[in-house]
Amino acid sequence: MGRDFRWLWGAYAVSVFGTWLAFDAFAMIAVLALDASPAAVSALAAVGPAVGALAAVPLGPWVEYRRKRPVMVAMDVVRCVALLSVPLAYALGVLGLAQLLLVSVVVSTADITFTSASGAFVKWLVPRDQLLAANGRFESTMWTATMVGPPLGGAAIGAVGPVVTVVANAVSFLLSALGLARVKGEEPEPAKAPTLNWRELLEGWRYILAHPVLRPLLLNAMVVNGLIMAGMPLLAVLMLGELGVPPWQYALAFAVPCVGGLIGSRLARRLVPRWGRHRMLLWTGTLRACWPVGLAFVSAGVPGLALIMLVEFALITCSAAYNTVLATFRLESTPSDRVARVLSAWSVSTKAGIASLTALWGVVAGLTGTRTALGLAGLVLLATPLMLLGVRKAAAPAETVAG
Repeated sequence: MGRDFRWLWGAYAVSVFGTWLAFDAFAMIAVLALDASPAAVSALAAVGPAVGALAAVPLGPWVEYRRKRPVMVAMDVVRCVALLSVPLAYALGVLGLAQLLLVSVVVSTADITFTSASGAFVKWLVPRDQLLAANGRFESTMWTATMVGPPLGGAAIGAVGPVVTVVANAVSFLLSALGLARVKGEEPEPAKAPTLNWRELLEGWRYILAHPVLRPLLLNAMVVNGLIMAGMPLLAVLMLGELGVPPWQYALAFAVPCVGGLIGSRLARRLVPRWGRHRMLLWTGTLRACWPVGLAFVSAGVPGLALIMLVEFALITCSAAYNTVLATFRLESTPSDRVARVLSAWSVSTKAGIASLTALWGVVAGLTGTRTALGLAGLVLLATPLMLLGVRKAAAPAETVAG
């Protein structure tokens, strides 16, 4: 795919490793350095991304009518500066929850803006017949970082202190910006920006909701991603609290299954020529919803850890294959002059779904208990494949099935 793609891929790799190295860093800083209450930590985890998603809404049209690489570099620099303010305030003894919340909002907004610009940039940079392979590389890189980053970050925090991974994450964004600056391809001049109005703000959602396949895929993503992520804090409470699982075993239980991400992303590239994109989306989207219900039966000891690893391995394998095909299909199905707005609308919607369902399932857990809430999330997930029936019925204009 050429030199420019290698620089883009390298920039993505270094930033995603930095992000996963700093996984849950703000929550750890709030607990270890600021002695924050559980309610404050939950608010930090939910409110920052939610407000960031709202703030990113007008940025979709703004990105659409600008060259994408400078936007990506700028968002890397913004994230680097925002994150570096945390260790600086910590060193000066003035760090507080308000600053962590503000930085979380800034970083979340920049994340969504970067994602919308990068998707449009990839569509321009990578030949159409190489999009699946490119997205497979991004997906496998992300799961490798997910597998390696959190354990290393936890060890670094234990050895150096709670803000060390934030520094590493900030540096990773700076290195990403330098890598993107090495991409030499000259993007075409974007269309002249129209006057910003409600139609422009909502154009991404208008396009998705009018598309016979993207519409059910987005609704499915909002529910499935939201329920999966809503179960993560509940599972942490169950394992670390009620079952007394040591933190290192807890980290291991989620690091090892990430191997499935490498397998799933590679399987996608092999199976799409045989099954076609629509069938892959339907089957892998169905299979990924079948596993989380098993988390309600987790127990203490080796059997419980084995069950979590099995469930997470199956879930991640199916999700990696699904995400690779989804990212490719979404780019192929969206005109070049709408990609940034569509990806921005997609990110805002899924982040809002995750925040809403995480908050709702916290209430459910308070009323029914942690294990029951996990089981209910799993049962609801079993019904989500019905949302994908539109994928089967819709025509497939870009579909090619071998044989």
